[in-house]
Amino acid sequence: FLSPLVADAEMLGTPDPELAATMGFSGFGKKARTFDLEAMFEQTRRTAVERSRKVLEAREREKEDQTEKEFRIPCTDSSVSASSATGPGSTSTEREAACSESEDDSNDALSGPSMQVQSSAKGPAEDTDDDDDGEFIGPPLPPGFKDSEDDNDDDTEEEDNNPVKKIPDSHEITLQHGTKTVSALGLDPSGARLITGGYDYDVKFWDFAGMDASLQAFRSLQPCECHQIKSLQYSSTGDVILVVSGNSQAKVLDRDGFPVMECIKGDQYIVDMTNTKGHTAMLNSGCWHPKIKEEFLTCSNDGTVRTWDVNNEKKHKNVFKPRSVQGKRVIPTTCTYSRDGKLIAAGCQDGSIQIWDRNMNVHTKFHCRQAHASGTDTSCLTFSYDGTVLASRGGDDTLKIWDIRQFKNPLNSADGLPSFFPMTDCCFSPDDKILVTGNSVKKGGGSGKLFFFYRETFQKLYEIEVTDASVVRCLWHPKLNQIMVGTGNGLAKVYYDPVKSQRGAKLCVVKTKRKERQAETLTQDYIITPHALPMFREPRQRSTRKQLEKDRLDPMKSHKPEPPVAGAGRGGRVGTHGVTLSSYIVKNIALDKTDDSNPREAILRHAKEAEENPYWVAPAYAK
Repeated sequence: FLSPLVADAEMLGTPDPELAATMGFSGFGKKARTFDLEAMFEQTRRTAVERSRKVLEAREREKEDQTEKEFRIPCTDSSVSASSATGPGSTSTEREAACSESEDDSNDALSGPSMQVQSSAKGPAEDTDDDDDGEFIGPPLPPGFKDSEDDNDDDTEEEDNNPVKKIPDSHEITLQHGTKTVSALGLDPSGARLITGGYDYDVKFWDFAGMDASLQAFRSLQPCECHQIKSLQYSSTGDVILVVSGNSQAKVLDRDGFPVMECIKGDQYIVDMTNTKGHTAMLNSGCWHPKIKEEFLTCSNDGTVRTWDVNNEKKHKNVFKPRSVQGKRVIPTTCTYSRDGKLIAAGCQDGSIQIWDRNMNVHTKFHCRQAHASGTDTSCLTFSYDGTVLASRGGDDTLKIWDIRQFKNPLNSADGLPSFFPMTDCCFSPDDKILVTGNSVKKGGGSGKLFFFYRETFQKLYEIEVTDASVVRCLWHPKLNQIMVGTGNGLAKVYYDPVKSQRGAKLCVVKTKRKERQAETLTQDYIITPHALPMFREPRQRSTRKQLEKDRLDPMKSHKPEPPVAGAGRGGRVGTHGVTLSSYIVKNIALDKTDDSNPREAILRHAKEAEENPYWVAPAYAK
C-alpha cells in the first residue's frame, strides 16, 4: 500500500505528511546531495596549512615577548629588531611555500602542521622530506623520537643473524597426562586444541581457550582399549583425528572423541599382502594427507604401507610394499607424506628410506639403502616446509637431513642423540631454519633435553633441559609459535614466549583457578521427568553429606547395634544356644563324631554274625 503514496509524493515533488507519518521518517522525494571529494580534500588541506601558519606566527610572537623580558639590556633593541627581521622573513617564506603548495596539486604535498613545524624546527628539513616517498600527516614527532618501524627492522635483522632469539622458551606450562610415557601429540591446525596419547592407553583432550590455570584436560578416553597409542594427528581441516595404536586397525575420531570410522583388519592367512583388505599386524605410524582431507596413511609390521579413505572403511585405497636389497619383505617403522602430498616416504628396519610417488605403488621413486644402521627403528621422517629436504631420526642415535634428489649421502648429520622409543620425533621450526629433536635417558641418568640444530650447518644452537626423563615427542606449531614436548614420565610441556607466541598456552595461564566445590556425591542418578504427576514424583535427592548429618540426629538410625547375646539369654532375647530341647538338638545334631579309625573293620564287623546266623540273603537263595 506504500507504492501509490510514494508515487504521489514523487509527482508532487514535496514531502507528503501522510507518508512521513506512515514510514516514521520524512525526506521522500528530495534529491541526494552529491559531494566532490577531491574538492573537499583540497579545501581541508588549505585550511590545515592556513591554521599551521597562524599557529607558527603566534609562536614567533611569544618567543619575541620572552626574549624582550629576559634581556633587558641596552642592546635589546638591536636583538629584538634582528629577531623580528628574521621572524617575518621566515613566516613570509613559509607563507609563500604554503601558497605555492596549495596552488600545486602534487601528490607529494606534506599536509597538516607537521610540515611547518619540521621546517621551522630543523631548518634544512626540505631535503630530508624530499627523500621520503610517504606523506607525513598528523602532529609533529617529539625530539629524539626513533621510528618504531626502524626499531623493528633492527630487531628482525638481529633475529635473522641470531636464530636462537626466535626460539620461544622463556615460559613453560606442564600438562599432567599420566604417569607413563606420552607417546603421541597432536595440535589442530588453528592451535586451539591439543591431544596427548600415552602408554597408559589414554587419549586426553586439552582446550587452551577453555582451560584455566589448573590445567585440566576436558576429556579423557581409551579409544583402543588396551593398546598403547603410537600416533595422533588432526586432519588438515581439524575436524577429525587419526589414532594409530598397537593393534592392526587405525581409528578416526571426531573433534570430541566420538568414533567416525575404524579400518578393517586384513586376513592373516593370505600370503600376498596386496590381496588383504587391511593390515594384519601391529601398526607403527600414520598421518593425514596434507591436501586431501579424507585420505590418510598407515604402516604396519605386516610389511606394508597403506593409504585409506575415511568414507570407505571396508578396504584400503592403495598398498606400498617396501623391499630389502634381496627383494624380501621389510618392516616400515615410520611413514609420512611430502608437503605437497605427491610423495610417500617410509623408514624401514633394514635402515633404508624408501619414497614412492603417491599414484605409483610398484617401484620406489627415490631410495636410500643405508640411511641408518640396519636393524634399528627409524622413528621419524619429516619434510621441511619448503619441501626440498627430508629429516630422519634414527634408532642409531643420529639425526640426518637429506636432499632426496641426491639421496646417496646426507647433507648433514648429528650423532650422540640416544633414542629408546620407536616414535622419537624431529620437526622443523616455522621459518624452516632450525631442526628440533629430543634425546632419551635411562632412569636416574640425567635429564632429557630438547636440541635445536641450525639446518644449514647442523651446528647445535641451543638446548632445553625438559625433565628427568626421556624427551619423546616434539611439535613446533607454526601459527602459535609454541613448542609442545611429550616426555617419558607422563608430562606434556608447552614452551612459549609472551611476545613472540600467539594464543595457545597464553590463554589459559592468565585465567584464575576455579574455586573447588566440596565433593558432594549424589546418592543415586536422579531422573527428571518434568510432566510427572505429584504422586510419581521422587523426593529431591540431596548430597550424602547432608543426609548423613540428618541420620546422625535420628535416634533410630543412629542406634548402636546390639552385641550378640552370650549364654542362655537375657532381657527377652534368646541366647545363641538356649536351654530348650530343640535348641540343644540343633546344637548337637552335627556333632556326632563317631569315627572308626579303620573303615575295613567298620564294614566287616557284622560279617562273622551274618555267616553263622544268616537271616536275609542265604535263606532266600536256599529256597
